[in-house]
Amino acid sequence: MDRYLSIACLQYTSTKDELITLKKIKRLIEKALEAGVEVIALPECATSLQENPFLTKKLAKHEDENISLQSLKEVAKSNSIFVLIGSLPIKSGNKLVNRSFLVGPKGDVLYKYDKIHLYDVNLPNGDIYRESETYLCGDKAVIATIKKNKINIGMTICYDVRFPNLYHDLALNGAEIIVVPSAFSNVTGPFHWHTLLKARAIETGSYIIAPAQTGIHQCGRISYGHSLIISPWGEILRDAKKKVGIIYAKINLNEVVIARKAIPALNSKKMYSTNF
Repeated sequence: MDRYLSIACLQYTSTKDELITLKKIKRLIEKALEAGVEVIALPECATSLQENPFLTKKLAKHEDENISLQSLKEVAKSNSIFVLIGSLPIKSGNKLVNRSFLVGPKGDVLYKYDKIHLYDVNLPNGDIYRESETYLCGDKAVIATIKKNKINIGMTICYDVRFPNLYHDLALNGAEIIVVPSAFSNVTGPFHWHTLLKARAIETGSYIIAPAQTGIHQCGRISYGHSLIISPWGEILRDAKKKVGIIYAKINLNEVVIARKAIPALNSKKMYSTNF
């Protein structure tokens, strides 16, 4: 029996004001609904990006006070759809967590995932990012199971994509789709984005769904765009390029079974000795 899922990625440019960004998101969701999708995926930093960690911390709220979360829960409920909120800054103690939410058709949070690998880098152009100054890292991998036919979705966020062991573990534990909501740097994006995501799809025999931010943000940051939907064989099924808009596809989960049978890399881990 074929198992299908219709899924859309939204691509846009988050502003500093979550209410303004939410208006953009809702317009794109209307377009996605016209295509009859079941799951709508938003990028990392789904509703706001600030100039500095101080403002991010100052504006962050706990889950029950977060306007974006409550608004998107209502969108999911009123349209009976799943909404993946790529990430929101959520208060946790003296710091924040960069938390992704999967909201169900009844408007309830079904699963949540805190970004494990934090973006602490020194880019060649001089840009320096230290997410660990703002966020606590997560310590738990998450697989969401949705619908009656139990479709399994591994949850990751952006910089996680550079750590293949996480994706390998998600696939070994049943993930058929792995989501990678991102606000990927325009410096590394042209060299790394497509290659990393295709590699994670091929290595795990999983669908990769990667909604991304695009363009110049009010805070001055530039995001690479190119939201992608990639097959378990590594074929790019949809690429949003740099444009604001949506991409969507009806994916067949049987393709995961076919890819993993053809190349059973997940089941071929070997132990070996070294001379170093």
